[in-house]
Amino acid sequence: MTTTTLLLRRRLWPRTASVAAPGAETATGATAGAPDGIRPGSSSDPTTPSGATTVAGSTPSDAAAPRWARPALWALLALTAALYLWNLSSNGYANDFYAAAVKSGTQDLTAWVFGSLDSANSITVDKPPVALWLMVLSCRIFGFSSFAMLLPQALAGVGTVALTAASVRRVSGHVAGLVAGLLVALTPVAALMFRFNNPDALLVLLMTAAAYFVVRAIETTRGKAALWWMVACGAAIGFAFLTKMLQGLLVVPAFALAYLVAARFSLRTRLAHLVAAGLAMVVGAGWFVALVSLWSASSRPYIGGSTNDTLWELALGYNGLGRILGGEGNGGGGGGGGMFGGATGITRMFGSAFGAEISWLLPTALVLLVAGLVAAGRAARTSAARASLILWGGWLLVSALILSFMEGTVHPYYSVALAPAIAAVIAIGGRLAWDRRSSLVWRVALGGAVALAGVWSVYLLHVHADSWLPALRWIALAATTLGAMGFVALGGEQRFRKAAAVALLIGSLGGLAGTTAWTVATIGQSHTGSTPTSGPAVAGGAGRTVGAPGGQAPMGQAPTGQTGPAPAGQAGPSSSASSAGSTGSSTATTSTGDVTTLLQDAGTTWSAAVVGDQTAAGYILSTDTAVMAIGGWSGTDASPTLAEFQQYVADGQIHYFVSGGRAGGGPGGSDSTSTASQITAWVQSHYTATTVGGTTVYDLTSPTS
Repeated sequence: MTTTTLLLRRRLWPRTASVAAPGAETATGATAGAPDGIRPGSSSDPTTPSGATTVAGSTPSDAAAPRWARPALWALLALTAALYLWNLSSNGYANDFYAAAVKSGTQDLTAWVFGSLDSANSITVDKPPVALWLMVLSCRIFGFSSFAMLLPQALAGVGTVALTAASVRRVSGHVAGLVAGLLVALTPVAALMFRFNNPDALLVLLMTAAAYFVVRAIETTRGKAALWWMVACGAAIGFAFLTKMLQGLLVVPAFALAYLVAARFSLRTRLAHLVAAGLAMVVGAGWFVALVSLWSASSRPYIGGSTNDTLWELALGYNGLGRILGGEGNGGGGGGGGMFGGATGITRMFGSAFGAEISWLLPTALVLLVAGLVAAGRAARTSAARASLILWGGWLLVSALILSFMEGTVHPYYSVALAPAIAAVIAIGGRLAWDRRSSLVWRVALGGAVALAGVWSVYLLHVHADSWLPALRWIALAATTLGAMGFVALGGEQRFRKAAAVALLIGSLGGLAGTTAWTVATIGQSHTGSTPTSGPAVAGGAGRTVGAPGGQAPMGQAPTGQTGPAPAGQAGPSSSASSAGSTGSSTATTSTGDVTTLLQDAGTTWSAAVVGDQTAAGYILSTDTAVMAIGGWSGTDASPTLAEFQQYVADGQIHYFVSGGRAGGGPGGSDSTSTASQITAWVQSHYTATTVGGTTVYDLTSPTS
């Protein structure tokens, strides 16, 4: 090799202290350089953002950040915080079911640890407790209130935006990172769930954190650093499992494939790192499963939703295969209407239930995913951009397909898990197309993707809220059409590049008009109940209804998806609650006081027992007492058994039985063989029914026989 050749090689591919020569393998098994001779991050890598300044072994994010980058990021996070924190208490207690568990957790340590619905630890909610832990902690610090409970949820939204932006920035630059973060913030279902107390907010944060860890592991050339990043990813996924069980695992195939394809190490090292990540995931989830298994069942609450009082059965049954195949306490998905997501099939994400929640930018994301993969076709194996498209695109496709074909219970708000993936795919794929804008084909691809966002927004606005802001549709359509056409026409000429960029910006703003307006409208509405939906109160379509003022559905009726605000400090069953199904040997009427006052003065371990978690939750929130939920959420849980209930009554631990309860998933105790029906029948045959404020109550301290 001549001296001239050596000098040329060193100039094009300088050595650094942390990077070995091309093809050389480090002690940890890392191969510095791509097999095809194209170095990631170099000018030869077709996935490198144009104009990026890199050195060997670096990524675009390693280059000096422009002066505006950090202020712009802080502005984005401030905007997100303002969106998610504004008038947060307007949602009242949001989902009473989880709010009651949060309140109980502030009153009893065991209830906090296990996620018990009541402070006397009769039964847990039907999900693992990690999301509740944070809300309880906030309420222990600031006192139990709507704002304190929902604060961690809003902060989870800010964190998700920050992590999405950081992940994309490391691959596609600062502008793309800001775009990705903004798109997450402007997703309607994200604005809904990051202001709500369901576990989905923490679930999305943990999955996004795990994605960030994989991105960091893929970009590094140091084997030990990559190992620890993958271990962190596995731990995050383990805690995602403890947040919402199997839904937290849907991203695992995409993460594993991205690392296996693109990490800068030998195949053996990559496989070893994936095994380590898997072990970390098992430990991250398994420690709590082991704790539940080893803890004496007599001194902890029953695991709600399970058939045998174990988390494993809950994960594989009601919250696992039951969700996908139906059964195991799950309602059927096909044709189930808005509550169950509409008919199963490939178009479910675009249909009447899911469409306005998540699909505003979904068609654009799919187009740019394909375009991005095509653009990265000649890149090195270790191309960070292609790896990120595999990661985020795999997350998007796997999660969307499973949600589309689930036969069991599936609510439209589950789609919040798609928001970071859609945003990242658009930002990364859009950046790759932008870098190739000198080609007419790529200008058409990018301009068409932008125009598609505007056209689809017009369709969604027409279908879901035809009378709401009618001018918005025409503004969005005009802006996206003109902007996309201007970009395609002007982008090929160097002298018109700035004009082309302005045209693309105008088109993009038009494409974002629908999702932005829907997000703002979502924040402007109050949301309570077990099936919240995004959008303005005038929105039509399946599952998009306006509930009774006060945010409280009458007992005996299914909770509404979108309601007015719950008055501060007021929650619980209506005083005009239904007393259907209440019979007894005799009936007396109490003209003074109501059920809340009655339970407040009960003075027993459980002030009352009712059928169903939702009914119990209302009474827990309206009193400072523990209320036993018979049968759990669906009314079919074997908790407590008839014998256990009779023993509680004999020991003087339950004062009242309140009739007319309803389980969250349907009429509780409709099956005569269920423990709820058996307990109800036993109470009716042995105690006197009394009407209190329109509700039938049995005093279990005064048997008739």
